[in-house]
Amino acid sequence: MGCLAGPVVAAAVIFDLNDVPRGLNDSKLIPEKTRKKLAAEVEKRARAFAIGWASVAEIDSINILQAARLAMKRAVESLAVQPDHLLIDGRSRIDLPLSQLSIIKGDQKSVSIAAASIVAKVYRDQWMTRLDLEYGGYEFSKHKGYGSREHRLNLQRLGPSPIHRKSFSWTPVLD
Repeated sequence: MGCLAGPVVAAAVIFDLNDVPRGLNDSKLIPEKTRKKLAAEVEKRARAFAIGWASVAEIDSINILQAARLAMKRAVESLAVQPDHLLIDGRSRIDLPLSQLSIIKGDQKSVSIAAASIVAKVYRDQWMTRLDLEYGGYEFSKHKGYGSREHRLNLQRLGPSPIHRKSFSWTPVLD
């Protein structure tokens, strides 16, 4: 959620608990190559999965937390199979009439949340790589919109693009 550019993306995954890929964990703790393989495995083996997102305009309008909740809601509503219960990463609940359990650091404690984290991150990273072609000079394919030193230098040099989150502040690079 802490990127300076691009949408917020969430995923929902429903597994047959007898057919769960090995190696699922918090997407941020898994190397990119392994993450891509796991995402493909999740998509192949899940009973259902779906992706939801909220745009930069929505993030700037309702704030990042509410936009993340909206992305989660959209993911759940897009599932081909109706879930009985939701496991949610973090403290939030989403606005759906379903039983829900919020789990802090859920992507490290639940295979379903970890799988959703991986699928969402891979999807978003691919999206940012495509946006790199549209908004040259920011090098989104390298940093995926996170506030890396390189990204902030490009932002200082070029100013914000239409996909930068206007409501987010960032620290200029001082040399």
